[in-house]
Amino acid sequence: MFRTTTFIAGLMLSAGAYALTLSDLSQGDASAGLKDALSQGAKVAVQQLGRPGGFSNDPDVRIELPGNIGKASRMLKMLGMGAQVEQLETGMNKAAEAAVPQAQALLLDAVRKMTVADAKAILAGGNDSATQYLNKTSREEIRAKFLPIIKQATDQVGVAQQYNALASKASGLGAVDAKYGTVEGYVAEQALDGLFTVIAEQEASIRQNPAQAATSVAKKVFGVLMGN
Repeated sequence: MFRTTTFIAGLMLSAGAYALTLSDLSQGDASAGLKDALSQGAKVAVQQLGRPGGFSNDPDVRIELPGNIGKASRMLKMLGMGAQVEQLETGMNKAAEAAVPQAQALLLDAVRKMTVADAKAILAGGNDSATQYLNKTSREEIRAKFLPIIKQATDQVGVAQQYNALASKASGLGAVDAKYGTVEGYVAEQALDGLFTVIAEQEASIRQNPAQAATSVAKKVFGVLMGN
């Protein structure tokens, strides 16, 4: 599950005599600043994950065999099947990296459709309100885009057959959990979790250091949130 890292917090700020507060911002500025920051975070996340090694080289989002199959894979490595397990996980991560670029347009569309009321609720919400907004409004569409790309990628390198074969062997060890379903379904969910994890990290970084925001209005809004 993607981490719910801090994105927007500290809304009840103590205001100095000359400090701006959220109430001093126009609703338009607040909405525009949030949209700019979300767009920036989405683009960076897609660029980061959609390149070779984007998933496989990042321990926070690397896709590994799930649950009890993953536990069984350690036993299979001891039985001399380590190379097969490694090839399978490599193929799963490459498939996710191939799919992620398809998410950018859908994420940006979700940001564009955000209303002033949405922005107000996000700014007044919990630490992961913005991440949850994008997750709620775009996850299903992104999954639908991911699935055929991941299926094609995993079919081409034999990952589906490897996954099923490993699941069958794990079943003999009493370690299969039926909820993991098809390999493309599992990889798609892991890719989505990784995507929203990195978006949340990017947005948290902007919140903590508003100077990193790409636009002046985003700098202004997040500067106010930081009490600047």
